[in-house]
This record gives sequence, C-alpha cells and structure tokens, in this order.
Amino acid sequence: METNTKVIPSISNRAKSMQASPLRKLASIAEERKKNGIKVYHLNIGQPDLPTDPIFYEQLLKIPRTTVAYAPSNGIPQTIKAWKKYFEQVGIQFDESEIIVTQGGSEAIIFAMSTICDTDEEIIVFEPFYTNYNGFATLANVKLVPIPLSINNGFHLPSEEEIEKYITSKTKGILITNPSNPTGTVYSREELQRLVNLVQKYNLFLLSDEVYREFAYEGEFVSVMDFPEISQQTILLDSASKRFNLCGARIGVLASHNPDVVQSAFKFGMARLSVATIEQLAIIPMLEEPFKYTSPIVEEFRKRRDVVYETLSEIKGVTYYKPEGAFYIVIGLPVKDSEHFTQWLIEEFEYNRETVLLAPAQGFYATPGKGLNEVRLAFMLNVDDMKKSLKIISIALEEYSKKFN
Repeated sequence: METNTKVIPSISNRAKSMQASPLRKLASIAEERKKNGIKVYHLNIGQPDLPTDPIFYEQLLKIPRTTVAYAPSNGIPQTIKAWKKYFEQVGIQFDESEIIVTQGGSEAIIFAMSTICDTDEEIIVFEPFYTNYNGFATLANVKLVPIPLSINNGFHLPSEEEIEKYITSKTKGILITNPSNPTGTVYSREELQRLVNLVQKYNLFLLSDEVYREFAYEGEFVSVMDFPEISQQTILLDSASKRFNLCGARIGVLASHNPDVVQSAFKFGMARLSVATIEQLAIIPMLEEPFKYTSPIVEEFRKRRDVVYETLSEIKGVTYYKPEGAFYIVIGLPVKDSEHFTQWLIEEFEYNRETVLLAPAQGFYATPGKGLNEVRLAFMLNVDDMKKSLKIISIALEEYSKKFN
C-alpha cells in the first residue's frame, strides 16, 4: 500500500539564523509575575517613560482629514526640510537632496548596510553593540566583525593598530553607535580620528548611529560629520525616537554627502513605497525647534545617570564605570552567568512583592563567551524607582550568592 508523505519545503538559512531579541524574551515572564501581584521594575529596554510632548498630538489634529496618501519614497518635502533644519541646529550641514526619511533608525541602518556591502562582505563593530545590529546584518547578508571592548576603561575604543588587525579584503565599513547603546560611552574626537584615519587608509565607509546625540553629559559630543576629509565615506544614521520620546512613531533618517549612497537608499525606499505619512507630518515642529523638547528630557536622564552611578557604589562586588551619555550602562556582576541570574530574578525572586527585569549582556556580544557576567541597565525609571530597583538587585545578589555560588 502506497502512502503519500508530503514534504514540507525548508525555510531559508537567513530565516533560520535570524536572532530573537535578547531584550524581549523574558518579557512574558514579567507579565505573569505582574498578574500574580508582583511589581516589576523594567530596566531591560530603552523605552523612555516620560510623556510625549502634547505638540505631537496637536499636530495630528491639524492634519487635513482627507485621504491618507502615500508619501514620497524619500520622505515628505516638509519633513526633509525639517530634518535639514534640525541638523543645522546641531552643527551639521546637509542639502535636502542628501536626506532620506526612513522607518525609524532601524531601516536607515539596514539601507546603509545593503548599500555598502555585497553578500558576505564585512562591517566592523565594537562589542558590546546594539543587539539588533545582528538582525539587520542577517537581513542584509552582511557579516559583522566584532572588536571586543573592555569594561575596565568604560568601553572606549582600542588603538588604531588594534582596530587595523580586524580589517580584511572583505571589510567595507565600520559601524559605531555614539553615544553608545548599550554602554553609554561617548567617543572623543581623538577616538573618532583613529577611525577616520583607517577609513581613509583602507577606503572604507564610516557608518555612525547618532540617535542619542543630545544625551552627552560629559563635555562636547563630536559627530563623524565633523571630519570633512571623509565626507564621501560617511553615512549618518539617526532617529526621532529617543530624543523626543517618539519610539512608536518610527521616523528615522539616513543622510550622506555621497550621492551614490543617497540614491541607493532612495531606491531601497521605493521598494518599500513610503514611510508613514501622518507621523512624518506630526514630528515637524519638534525637528524645527529641537532643544525646546530635548533639553528637559536630557536633564532628567542626567539625574538618573548620576543616581545609578552613585548607588552602584553601595552594591558589593559590582564592576562599573560612569557612563558619559545615552541612558544605559553595562555592569559586571559577582555571578558566573548573568543570564541565569536575570532569569532567576524575574521568575523566582521577590523583595516586598517587587522584582527587577534586566537585560543579560551576552546578547550584546557576537564573540562567544563574552559578557557572561554582565548585564545592561536602562535608566527608564524615575529617581526614586531607580534607587528601589538597585536596592532589590543588591539584595537579590546576596541571596543568589548563597543559593548558587
């Protein structure tokens, strides 16, 4: 008797290798704890808790209630003009023809990777790095080459000679986040000059993700656009999400003085048609007067940064530094496996019916074995709640040590 066995087609290797977000995988457990009456302090994800300014909603109401039509693939002209004005106010000059509006900073990064690399070509990153760079590289069929940084010097860049060791015939670019997610490190002009020198020497692109530009607490922030000698090799990646508390609006930007880069991003934009029309129109006032909206937010996060830095000194066995920007810090814990500690913390531990959700740092590294005892904290809570959550972590570490070490 014959049987017909249906063979199911296999999915792509790209799909199989796509990484799940390490920041979100414990979120469902956190929701279960909440249902059981446990308060969870979320320090795991960079979603600002401050309210979006009312001007955004006021603009929504002003949009004519006719047809919500496709926007131009490179962005609505008024929005492009507003981005140009924003950049001018932070000391960066672009022509409107050099700006492409994207679906968040994420799409800008994917467009940039796809523009500069063919299949399996390489982009250098410094680890720990924003974990979604892994996913973006998988989508673009690009290989990320990680250069390890150290918590001992606050995750600042290594020497020019050390970086040079990682450059191969397949290297097409260097990607940085400045200020950094996940470390809060702000690169100095001298550090950026090292990259500029290598980009010139090896004819590479320099991709700079500057979504946290305003969140630089210790001195001057230096953009890669401050180096005119590599103007044709620089791609600026940015977003309205963090500085304006507009994460869900998904409005980003890719900008470059290189016309081939901009035209390529434009063509990728044509393939996905357009960015949301309504959100593009609603953010225009914020882009036109950025400091009016960003200054109070930055000052609030500076206070939170200071509280975290001061309170960490009270936790036994923790390795830390003073983050110079953004709203993150990677800290070393006195544990062997921070992922196990983080899972135990959210699944089992409670102190006065409260616990904390952290992000294990392994997910921010590409090199196996790196970040095993580290976690990332995001300063997403008010000062009082930050103090409470750090106290819970301190108590949890003591109990964990007795239980597992």
